Amino acid sequence: MSNPGPLPDPLVDTDPTVTVNGTVRHFGQSPAHTTALEWLRVNGLTGAKEGCAEGECGVCAILMAQTDRAGGARWGALTSCLVPMAALDGQELVTAEGLGTPSKLHPVQAAMAAAGGSQCGYCTPGFVCSMAAEFYRSDRQPVSGATAPGEPVGAHPETGPNGFDLHALSGNLCRCTGYRPIRDAAFSLPMADDDAISRRRLTSAPEFRSTFLERDDGIFIRATTLPQAVTLLAENPGAVLVAGSTDWGVEVTIRARRAPLVIAIESIPELNVIHRGDTEIEIGAAVPLSQIEAVLGDRVPLLAQLIPQFASRLIRNRATLGGNLGTGSPIGDSPPVLLALEAQIVLVSAMGERVLPVAEYFTGYRATLKRADELIKSVRIPLPGSNANAFHKITKRRFDDISSVAVAFSLQIDEGVITTARIGLGGVAPTPLRARATEAVLTGQLWNRETVRHAAATLESEGTPMDDHRASSRYRTLMLSGALLKLYAQNSASPEVSS
Repeated sequence: MSNPGPLPDPLVDTDPTVTVNGTVRHFGQSPAHTTALEWLRVNGLTGAKEGCAEGECGVCAILMAQTDRAGGARWGALTSCLVPMAALDGQELVTAEGLGTPSKLHPVQAAMAAAGGSQCGYCTPGFVCSMAAEFYRSDRQPVSGATAPGEPVGAHPETGPNGFDLHALSGNLCRCTGYRPIRDAAFSLPMADDDAISRRRLTSAPEFRSTFLERDDGIFIRATTLPQAVTLLAENPGAVLVAGSTDWGVEVTIRARRAPLVIAIESIPELNVIHRGDTEIEIGAAVPLSQIEAVLGDRVPLLAQLIPQFASRLIRNRATLGGNLGTGSPIGDSPPVLLALEAQIVLVSAMGERVLPVAEYFTGYRATLKRADELIKSVRIPLPGSNANAFHKITKRRFDDISSVAVAFSLQIDEGVITTARIGLGGVAPTPLRARATEAVLTGQLWNRETVRHAAATLESEGTPMDDHRASSRYRTLMLSGALLKLYAQNSASPEVSS
């Protein structure tokens, strides 16, 4: 590991700035834990509002320029209530105010007005920003065979004839208008104009830079190299690490937590790469889930099933695998999938690197083997995968909700025989866990209804499910067995797994 790069002088504020709607603005003397939403509203940009303060309603959505795979930029929507404003130092934002004016509405704003997509208007600026991100998506294309401009295409019920993907709005809630007018507005949008916001996509987004901010409520530092980060962590093992800040942001807004030191690591190159090899895929801990989805596609089928069910696109544009694992939560969405994939976690500190199987990483409720001086560098997923995969997330809402139970299956079935079985579980014990007993019952057996029913009875006994406000222990138990039966129903006729 090379020597640490220069760190900011601890006595000198780096005077963070951010470009908002084309104008460079200074952070000023705002507290270190100020969220982007708070900062925007104090500075007169009140279109973004606070609804839930935990990233579930989309009322606070704004746009941020992000470098895309082709070297240009894309406009990604994010929840400004969760992101520390200091983390946006040097970045470029567009709010609802920057899209259009009362005398010259943006096409998205005009479509919402024409379709009657707003009543009280509280949620509208957030909807408009999420819609604008999809409006400017570079690969959005009209769907062939589409007819009525306001209707979804038959084979793609959530995609409009203009190529608008309604999942772009999965993180936005409206309490009074009803979603049909909003959907009609989305499906009526033309292709993106050649305006300034569209042309901005031709060049890369601003690079993240070293940031130092010291205020009465704490210190914020963005490390831009891995040696910087591990050196800071070695000297300050109690520091809070953030990348997307979708988890820590909730602690700040809902629980009013403040940390003496927050270290942002989202710009460190080693944490932001995806390596695709013949025997494994390595995903940097700070790669946003939406980028993983775009880069890998269906390369890892189980991961491809997980990501669309992980919160909303607003959250996925910031959330990371490293953050989801770092919390140690027993109800995180990614651990069951990574357990079923037999993934490994790469941990790094000033002393060097070490690799742990995900199956050994969790030690208790929100407790892991990661030391206080370590950060998660990457996740390694072995290849090839199996031919019968499924991720079942049982929850009260289809999207943007916490799991009551999560089950990930990765089975290899050759000529009608289960040769390997890996099952990851979440929400049924103090930690995510492998369903070892069920795996043993399945391995070597015929892939038929009798085997599955026998194994489903065993799966019911895995873990120690509890009663809470999300589900009863009995309900969780029934969902475990039902998940295996569902897997069989979905794969029993597949030529890939049948004899």
